[in-house]
Amino acid sequence: MSQFIEMFGNPFEINSEVVPLSSLCSINPSKPKGLDDSLSVSFIPMDRISEDGEYAEFETKPLKDVKKGFTYCAEDDVLFAKITPCMENGKGAILKGLSNGIGFGSTEFHVLRPILGISNSEWLYFLTKLNGFRIDAAKNMTGTGGQKRVPSSYLLNFKVLKPQLEVQREFAKIVHQADKSKFGDFKSQFIEMFGDPMTNTKAWVEFGYIGNYTQIVLGTTPNSKNSSYWNGEIKWITPAEMTEESYYIYDTERHLTEEGLKAANLTLLPCRSVLFSTRAPIGKVGLVGSPMYCNQGFKNFVCGDQLNPVYLYYSLIFKREYLVSLGTGTTFKELSKKAVENLKIAVPPLILQNKFEEIYQQADKSKSVIQKALVYLNDIQSDELGKIA
Repeated sequence: MSQFIEMFGNPFEINSEVVPLSSLCSINPSKPKGLDDSLSVSFIPMDRISEDGEYAEFETKPLKDVKKGFTYCAEDDVLFAKITPCMENGKGAILKGLSNGIGFGSTEFHVLRPILGISNSEWLYFLTKLNGFRIDAAKNMTGTGGQKRVPSSYLLNFKVLKPQLEVQREFAKIVHQADKSKFGDFKSQFIEMFGDPMTNTKAWVEFGYIGNYTQIVLGTTPNSKNSSYWNGEIKWITPAEMTEESYYIYDTERHLTEEGLKAANLTLLPCRSVLFSTRAPIGKVGLVGSPMYCNQGFKNFVCGDQLNPVYLYYSLIFKREYLVSLGTGTTFKELSKKAVENLKIAVPPLILQNKFEEIYQQADKSKSVIQKALVYLNDIQSDELGKIA
């Protein structure tokens, strides 16, 4: 039984404790009156929120510039992207560090605010991140084409199992502990152990072109119109399925048939291959957790015996901004094969690279508890959502 289920039960189970989500949080609360127009507030456009809830520091603007035409939010509110495809892709976040505790953002966000003594931000955020929640929300979108949106009425009337506040608080502690294993907390660790990967500040003897230490594997794409190529058992991934930093990918949204595999002449990516997206959006980095194939939006690295894949993964994250700047093209940006081959990489002793992975894996244990819980919950919730939504 997963940690999430043990703590909350199945939140979509039909029983006497099922309540409207609107009784557990305020949805799209009104902005307070009487605020000074010169007050500094945070501005939150859609493109600053990632699909895994991460964001850099927001731009600060005077209230008078954003108070009209944007969505009001505040510290500890949960953002939920309502427009396709941002909603389906999982865009949303818990807001922290807003200027004066106030923000204004894209009109394509819904805002969920926890109610003191009833709910907290962590529970609300992870509820909205569940695949089943977003699949059901997609079924209730209104509008046409690329302008389909989740209406506020869907959130107001959505039924969910009421969680105990003390259990939510315990869950929040687990979430905060898990956050320590995110890359931002390991950036200083990486620099301390290896120096700046762009300039080889620790003067590692091994410093050369990435192709000298890896096999670079190129992807391709089967004929999407040929239905016999799809819905098989063979995993096939595209950049659209990844966040900016996908630490271990075990499954994919699309699967090929044997016929599709042969027609596309794909090369198998073994476990612990490192993915780097080279077509818009450039710069997504991933580690392959189980053997799979990929489309032409990636350059993929299979490490030789001098390179640890986790070390390479983080090196590419450091180099992402530089690599993105090398993208060329008018309709959409693309990173050329030559640009990738000319990338230089420092290669510290393998024992040191392996030590870094050990440190990361130890810190990552608490995050894996939540991930396993969410996978388990996603597997069981779809039927229940159909019954109660």
